[in-house]
Parts: sequence; C-alpha cells; structure tokens
Amino acid sequence: MTAPITYCTNCLEPNTRPDSNFEDDGRCLACHISANTGEINWPARHKELEEIAIWGKENSATSYDCLIPVSGGKDSLRQSLYCRDELGLNPLLVTCAYPPQEQSDRGAANMGNLIELGFDCIYVSPGPDTWRRLMRAGFDIWGNLYKSTELPLYATAPRVATAYHIPLVVYGENPALSWGGSGGSFDGDANRLKYTNTLNGGDISWILDAGFDPGSLYWYTYPPDDDIHRANLRMIYLGYYISDFNDEVNASIAIDNGLTCRQGDDADPMQIGQITAFDALDCDFIAVNQMLKAMKFGFGKVSEQCSGFIRAGLMTRDEGIELTRLYDARCDDRFVHKVCDFIGMTYDEFWEVAERWRNHDLWVQDGNDWRMKYPPE
Repeated sequence: MTAPITYCTNCLEPNTRPDSNFEDDGRCLACHISANTGEINWPARHKELEEIAIWGKENSATSYDCLIPVSGGKDSLRQSLYCRDELGLNPLLVTCAYPPQEQSDRGAANMGNLIELGFDCIYVSPGPDTWRRLMRAGFDIWGNLYKSTELPLYATAPRVATAYHIPLVVYGENPALSWGGSGGSFDGDANRLKYTNTLNGGDISWILDAGFDPGSLYWYTYPPDDDIHRANLRMIYLGYYISDFNDEVNASIAIDNGLTCRQGDDADPMQIGQITAFDALDCDFIAVNQMLKAMKFGFGKVSEQCSGFIRAGLMTRDEGIELTRLYDARCDDRFVHKVCDFIGMTYDEFWEVAERWRNHDLWVQDGNDWRMKYPPE
C-alpha cells in the first residue's frame, strides 16, 4: 500500500502541502531551487533592483517612493531598513493590525519600534467583530482560523497603494521559492501573490455564502486586476534580489535594531510548536492554527523551519527529523483557550470542530494521544 504522504528526499517538505511541487528526483521545488543558488548572478539581480527603485521614485504621485506591508517582525523590519538605507527610497509602511484581543504585547512593541526607527506608517484595523466572526467561520468551513484573516493582511497593501498612488509595493520572501508551492511566481514579480493557495485569487464567495454583509468586507477584498493594472502597481519580492534574505540574517539585523523576541514559556518549543524565538511575534493564535494544519496535512511550523535550515546547510536532515518529532504541532492549551474566548466557542466545541478536520489517513490514536502514521525517516 502506498503511503498517503511522502517527503522530500533532501528536507522535510511533504507532498500533502497544498500546491506542493516535487521534481523527478524526489526533491521539493524549494530544495531544487536552493541547490542552484550558486549559479545566480546576484550583481545582475541587484542592478535590476536598483532600476526598480528608480522606477518607484519616478512613478509615485507622492513623496513616498514605495509602500511596504509590515507586521513589525524580522522580515518587514529588514525590508524597511533595506529600502530606505540601501536603496535610498522613502517608504510608507502599512500594517493590517490584529484586533487588540489577538495582538500580542510584543507585536505592539515591534510596531512601535519600527515607527521609532523613523518610518511613517499607516495603521489599518478592520472591525474586530467581523474579524472574529470570520475567523470562526473559517474554522468551521475550512479548519483554518486564518482563512479569512489572510485576505486583509495581504489585500491592504494594494488597497492603500492604489488609493495613495504609490505604484511600487515591496514584499519580503517569495512563498513559491521559499516553500515550493506552485502558486504565484518564481521570480521577483509579486503581482500574482493573491493566486497562492490560501488567498485563492482573492475569492470571497465562501464568505458571502456564509451570510456576511459585503459592506463590511472592504479590507478583505483585493482591488480588481483591472484596477491594479490601471494604477500601474508593480509589486515585488525583495528576497528574490538579495542573496542573504533569510530567517537567520533577517533576525540578526532586526534584533540589532530593536526587535522584541519571544521569552520564557512563550519561547518554549513544547508549548509554541516552533524552534525559534524570532518568528510569529505579533500573535499567539498561530500555534493553534499550525496545530490544525498538522491535523489536516501532517506538518506544522517546525517542519517548515527545519526544512529551511536544512536547505541553508545549518542542520542535517536527521537533526530536523528529531526536532520535528519532538516539537511539530505542539500547542499549549492556554492558546486554545485564548482562541475559544476570542471567537466565542467553548473548549469542547473547539475540539469537536478540530477533530472533524483530522486526517485519519495520516494520524492514528495511541491511548489519549495521536501520532503520525508515516513520519519522515
């Protein structure tokens, strides 16, 4: 019998990731790409980036040369510093903020740090009531707490760029190159970002079918492609042009510039299901959603992190397997309770819905616990 899940022969990427892409030799697309980075002409890419920066200056209708969507975390902090200090751009930062009950104190501190570093920022805060009701609907319908919230987190940038006539929008990493998904693009062009799996082209039909008022969904909708074209928006992935745009370097630069990381129990891999203290800083609900993802697809945040470290030569595959076995999909109950309080569910109701989404082809019950039937080896 063929196992319902297989893994990259080089890292720990599974073929159960939506839009996964594997080569004939058994390597995932991200490993195939990373193996060829030595052949990249980085000076040529940097020259192209400099030309894009000039284009941004020449085509903006304001004093801002580009717009950068930010969370305050390591990647957006480096994007902001690089655009301003290396490319000589005057960026306008825009953040789509979590509701106060969801945003962590460290997330608020990191946004404050960005502003203290001298950047202008627009703060967009969609209504908390609609946000939480949509989060519950996404959990019920998709088994994904963030199915709805991903929309405003990504749609805010083109919305503001269009309104303010700032055509150059600078994102960080290209998810197709970093994780091997087939959505989006395989270069520096981010104009098709909304066609990745979760965003699904900006489709909100499932939200409308769930009975939500279209009048409350402005920040959840992308500008139509025709509007983006008329606004001459040029959206790029900065990471495509920089050889050392990665978690370790970005975190080091960000920490040197005031980033607040996780500490204590909030940095314990057994409780948060990740092995670094510098990821997912602005919200703790991510631990719950990564657990749900693992229940559905068989992999969580630690699998992704270890795969990135393996590609970077910072970890062996065997070391990654051991860390994944210990920590992947771990989630302390206090985070589940916080989610329940926020979306208006009891703890028992939460688990009733969560278990409905568990993939029994991948998981088997072992006493009171669940274990993967086919872990990486």
